[in-house]
Amino acid sequence: MEIPTPVDTVEYAPVRAVDAVVERMRVLDASLRPRDGVAVFNRVYLTVTSEFAGLLGGGRFPDRGSAATLGVLFAERYLAVAEADRRGGRLPACWRPLFRLRGHPGVRPVQFALAGINAHIGHDLVLAVVDSCRAIGCGPADLEDEFERVGDILASLEERVREELMPGPDLFQVADPLTHLAGAWSLDRARDTTWSMARALWALRRMPELASDFTGRLDAAVGVVGRMLLTPLDR
Repeated sequence: MEIPTPVDTVEYAPVRAVDAVVERMRVLDASLRPRDGVAVFNRVYLTVTSEFAGLLGGGRFPDRGSAATLGVLFAERYLAVAEADRRGGRLPACWRPLFRLRGHPGVRPVQFALAGINAHIGHDLVLAVVDSCRAIGCGPADLEDEFERVGDILASLEERVREELMPGPDLFQVADPLTHLAGAWSLDRARDTTWSMARALWALRRMPELASDFTGRLDAAVGVVGRMLLTPLDR
């Protein structure tokens, strides 16, 4: 599916492009059951994307066009997966654990949220950086500032997940397996790896067979982490 690229020819075109993505997430949210694992991820991602749109309109990003392109192409990859699931299509390996286990009674909400973040940042953001470079006509180095600013916003996503979805002090004990499972994954580490993977994939852009093999292995590796994050903890 060819994803349209927002064009910064009108003053608030980048903001409108992100607003359109936010609206699609709202529509998706309305179609999902509240306890659905995909809905858990969609809600926190919707909140952060809405904040991103506000910061974009408030001049937080010097190059709003590039930031909006990265943000929209990034979100479009998740929305494309949700649409493929709705139509019964095949999903990327990184997203399969979340969509297949979305209703498992032994998986806690924070696990669903972290599995979605893992798939979206570990896989989708790598491809979105390359997509954005092609759309804008630049290299990854030219998008590094936008990548870091978007990454800072995403860091609030992880913080929100841990604050809102982790159990309270009376339940969150050192012996609880969730303590160790949730603590084993770090957005900061994932973000650093994502940037390295994006640069490597960009370097392979003129070698399609190697690039395809690279993205396939990345997809599979991120999927393994996602499946581990969704280990049922309750019976």
